[in-house]
Amino acid sequence: MAAARSSDDAGPLRRTGRAVGHALRLPFTASARGIRKATHAHGAGESGLGKLIELHAVNGAGDVMITVALASTVFFSVPTDEARGRVALYLAVTMAPFTLLAPVIGPLLDRVPHGRRAAMAAAMLTRAVLAIAMSTFVATGGLELYPAALGVLVASKAYGVVRSAVVPRLLPPNFSLVRANSRVTLAGLLATGVAAPIGAGLQIVGPQWPLYGACLIFTGGTILAFTLPHKVDSAKGERKAQLVRHGEKRPSLRSVGPSVLHGLQANASHRALSGFLTFFLAFLLREHPLAGQSAAVSLGIVGVSAGVGNALGTAVGSLLKSRGPELIIATMLGLALTAAIFAAVFFGGLAVAVLGAVAGLTQALSKLSLDATIQRDVPEQVRTSAFARSETLLQMSWVVGGAIGIALPLNGSLGMSVAAGIMALGALAAVRGLIRASRPAASQHLGRHA
Repeated sequence: MAAARSSDDAGPLRRTGRAVGHALRLPFTASARGIRKATHAHGAGESGLGKLIELHAVNGAGDVMITVALASTVFFSVPTDEARGRVALYLAVTMAPFTLLAPVIGPLLDRVPHGRRAAMAAAMLTRAVLAIAMSTFVATGGLELYPAALGVLVASKAYGVVRSAVVPRLLPPNFSLVRANSRVTLAGLLATGVAAPIGAGLQIVGPQWPLYGACLIFTGGTILAFTLPHKVDSAKGERKAQLVRHGEKRPSLRSVGPSVLHGLQANASHRALSGFLTFFLAFLLREHPLAGQSAAVSLGIVGVSAGVGNALGTAVGSLLKSRGPELIIATMLGLALTAAIFAAVFFGGLAVAVLGAVAGLTQALSKLSLDATIQRDVPEQVRTSAFARSETLLQMSWVVGGAIGIALPLNGSLGMSVAAGIMALGALAAVRGLIRASRPAASQHLGRHA
């Protein structure tokens, strides 16, 4: 009788336990199903693009964890003058060697077209290992931290180059490259927005904890990379890019056509502006916060404005698809230049926030439009190498802009004038050529539909 009663009691208890467990898991499983439904929509699940979108979200979350750890050590933990020296040292020890290594990354990855999943997994695993290595030095901010940071940067760029090469292989039917890139990029931005406050919370526990989180995330990314479809490793129809004219001895991007060339010039200006604003405003707002705000809140306002602008530009890009990319790039140059002039003349909290938002939006739309010109003008057989080389140039431009931002005196109007000068140089170099290049492209478009 006692055994039977015990069995009867266990049944309801077991059922209650299952119900409670199901209720606790429901928010997470529902969120996971919602994310999977969004990333796999419009044929992205069947083509494999959905898994790449999820992988890039993991990549963005891991990178921002490392950024939080480095920023807290190199920037926030010391006085402004010492922080400027540390950031300059960071650029010298990590970014400068990277500018020498970056041109080699693309050609090296071109030689392993059959191992793209493994290459992305290796880039993830490398950052997982380096995050643990950095955790032992992050508290002191010693010189040992910087070579590891260089390794993280190189691995991150290697992942980005391979990811650019993979996207064309995973396009769903009737899906343009610019739309696919926008969805991948938007997933990375959303993941960054979610992971950043988590990283900040871990930083409160201890300076090494965001790096532990990054290690865990990148380890998951290593496994996720191998779940991509096998066609990612296919080299069918590809050959190494020969971006040279007849008679040229050195590789050059000029032979890809005026739209791509001028699009690269414009995007280099946007990326230089991004690097400049990142470092200049970080030091300026730390020393001279926005009126009525603390340094942390001031930096947060500008950071959120830039992030919202970037996300909005990416979303708009997915709607514009590949229509008139030259005119879009030219328009974005003019818009960014106007915002920088406005910030220089009316320097203040509102002007800086507007410039941050406009810079994020214009950079995103300009980059997506550059991708569209590469898709349209560069043959499929050599398109992946063109992406690799364009990413290298844009990263170098960001480094140059960042170096200018560190060296400049902390004067707001002066800094915004320099920002306007950067965009003016880009406009002078590219706008006329972009408008001229758009005319034959428009004529061809109309001719095909006549």
